[in-house]
Amino acid sequence: MSINETQDEIIEEFTSLDDWMDRYQLLIDLGSEQEPLDEKYKTEENLIDGCQSRVWLQADEEEGKVVFRAESDALIVKGIITLLIKVWSGHTPDEILGSDLYFIERIGLKEHLSPTRSNGLLAMVKQMRMYALAFKAKDAQ
Repeated sequence: MSINETQDEIIEEFTSLDDWMDRYQLLIDLGSEQEPLDEKYKTEENLIDGCQSRVWLQADEEEGKVVFRAESDALIVKGIITLLIKVWSGHTPDEILGSDLYFIERIGLKEHLSPTRSNGLLAMVKQMRMYALAFKAKDAQ
């Protein structure tokens, strides 16, 4: 499934819920379903700077595609990183770097997050793009 197809699916799922409390619950449910991150990846170097909550992000390259794994100690944040993983994990660095994350705006996520959570979301997106850039640079050598 393409990045945009996944985003469209997320938009459909979220916009089918009228109430933002239901949307928060969906985020929490998504985070709860996420596989726990292996303890060996819960290191200082995998912590994302700029997040109020603790978020660990591990990225690996498997057969030319970036595979993300993450965990957070806050349920809503765990749901947000789960959405980002759902959209980008399993795609090439070029696909990730060339994509526009329009689902965040379309589901109204940014406007319903506190300023600190919003900054955390931007930090997660930035870190995931940095991993994609690093893998692209490594592959170019």
